[in-house]
Amino acid sequence: MFKKLMLTLALAALAALTTAPAQAASKGKVRLAYVEWDCAAASTSVVQAVLQEKMGYEVEILPVAAAAMWQAVGTGDVDGMVTAWLPVTHADYLNKVKGKVENLGPITGGAKLGWAVPSYVTVDSIADLNAHKDKFDGKIIGIDPGAGLMRLSEQAVKDYGLELELMEGSGATMTAALADAIKNDKWVVVTAWSPHWMFGKWDLKYLDDPKGTLGEEEHIDTIVRKGLKDDMPEVYALLDNFAWKDANQLQMVMAWNQEPGADRYENAKRFIKENEAQVNAWMGK
Repeated sequence: MFKKLMLTLALAALAALTTAPAQAASKGKVRLAYVEWDCAAASTSVVQAVLQEKMGYEVEILPVAAAAMWQAVGTGDVDGMVTAWLPVTHADYLNKVKGKVENLGPITGGAKLGWAVPSYVTVDSIADLNAHKDKFDGKIIGIDPGAGLMRLSEQAVKDYGLELELMEGSGATMTAALADAIKNDKWVVVTAWSPHWMFGKWDLKYLDDPKGTLGEEEHIDTIVRKGLKDDMPEVYALLDNFAWKDANQLQMVMAWNQEPGADRYENAKRFIKENEAQVNAWMGK
């Protein structure tokens, strides 16, 4: 028993020695939340890579539902996120944590929510969907139920008195349904947003929203917990400076992430390498 105990202690000591250099090399741990949307994943991975590869922090990224993401920043369980859709989509979430978070401003403008159809579909307005509900199989293909876009879409169904059912799913199931419809030259309507790689891959159009239920053009902002500026001023400064040149630059990284065998983190490192001046500016250099 004694020998077994000594062996256990020795192994523990060895483990401590082998992990100590890695722990010493890190300036600290940063926790970022995001929603499994392509735009959110691309932005979060780039911030993670800059913090780890260029600044020496250990970064944990946590994929959660939109409501949980906002709550986690509000409670301080995570340090921040770079995917707040404002002023409309995430307005309710922001109101629930007002005074507990800090908005560091937009990382890009040109963001839009809506319903999209392939360009060969002859319907141009949400108001005209009922007249063609059979061609759409009586469905609007949605994403995850916690998304702001889905809450607005539920309201749009009511506002327009639609007889189509809003289907819950995910970003992946939505694009899969879209791909299948286009492959078979069928009509389909999906909940959509820009920037998104699907607009680069397929010829799509947004349906007109005469009631304005789904909102106007938005921006994507960085939100951090209260106290981050004091606790981690260097991390706070990076998040404050982080911004894409435009929506197209974000969409470019999103497209990289859609390539066969793509790795988000490796693509983030590629972005850092190809945009050194921009990344240095984020770090205040």
